[in-house]
Amino acid sequence: MTTPKRKEEVIMYKKLMTCLESVRKKIDFKPEVALILGSGLGDFADGIQIEQTIDYTDIEGFPVSTVKGHKGRFVFGYVEKTPVVIMQGRVHYYEGYEVAHTAYPIRVFSLLGIENIILTNAAGGINTNIEQGSLMIINDHLSFFAESVLRGKNEDKFGVRFPDMSEVYNKELIEKLKPIILEKMGRCYEGVYAYMKGPCYETPAEIRALRTLGADAVGMSTVPEAVVARHCGIKIVAISCITNMAAGIAKKELSHEEVKETVLKLSDYTETINQKIKGKLFVLTVIAIIGMIAFVIIEVMGLDTPGSIYERVASAGLGLDFGVLIVLAMYLSGFLGKIKARREMKRKYDCK
Repeated sequence: MTTPKRKEEVIMYKKLMTCLESVRKKIDFKPEVALILGSGLGDFADGIQIEQTIDYTDIEGFPVSTVKGHKGRFVFGYVEKTPVVIMQGRVHYYEGYEVAHTAYPIRVFSLLGIENIILTNAAGGINTNIEQGSLMIINDHLSFFAESVLRGKNEDKFGVRFPDMSEVYNKELIEKLKPIILEKMGRCYEGVYAYMKGPCYETPAEIRALRTLGADAVGMSTVPEAVVARHCGIKIVAISCITNMAAGIAKKELSHEEVKETVLKLSDYTETINQKIKGKLFVLTVIAIIGMIAFVIIEVMGLDTPGSIYERVASAGLGLDFGVLIVLAMYLSGFLGKIKARREMKRKYDCK
């Protein structure tokens, strides 16, 4: 006799296959990487080379996001030369969905053959050493306050009954991500993410408890997706944008508007860094031009007699020009950013 629970699981698998076929009918595209964008982060997808978009409402049986800041669509395209699928918005347990439904997209990604997933979220900061507006790479999580997303009869097509959770977040991917964040942000953090069911923000007492347990940030998503991805054998790397300090740490009321505001500021941060670098290069270029002018004048007027002050000025001007050319070449190739990243790795913001 088929139990109600087993019947529901059979129906769920059929729904997953229906979702898969619905996607395949709309686009013939094979992404290698999936990216799930959290609250306020969805605009990233608009900047890639887009091949096609599919609204969640156009996929039969697919859960639809109801939260502001989540557009609710798949974006298929390329980030440089890598084929990707990006989720602009996710669904949460607090929206009224079953916890298994929050990881629906991960199952679909698994069926599409995706082997790497990047998860992002907006989170509240618990560790006061991690600044508001920073990015934190998740290296582990706490989730025992919430129902397990794998509860129920195991679906052997996806993974084993008792999956190992000792390395949910892939160390190799984390190591690749660190220098990228350092290059773009100038600082990098790594820590433990605590998953709470929401939708209300945590109380100060809950935050104190989470801090005692070792949490560095807290949020209402990501972990169900990460657990299911691990269950499916998919490699995961996850990033939290620390949009506000958690209750009891922040001396003000928390709001979703603050979350979105911080994300918008963060999106402008890398552009600010680039402008600072360009400003310094501009000053160097001006100095180099002055050096070149001095060199030309001295050469034309024949003032560069051996041992004279003019010869030294001319040599210094020429050397400065070559130095600036090397720096410009390094900047244009991205090598300057890599040097900066390695230097920052050894400083205060080392990812450990």
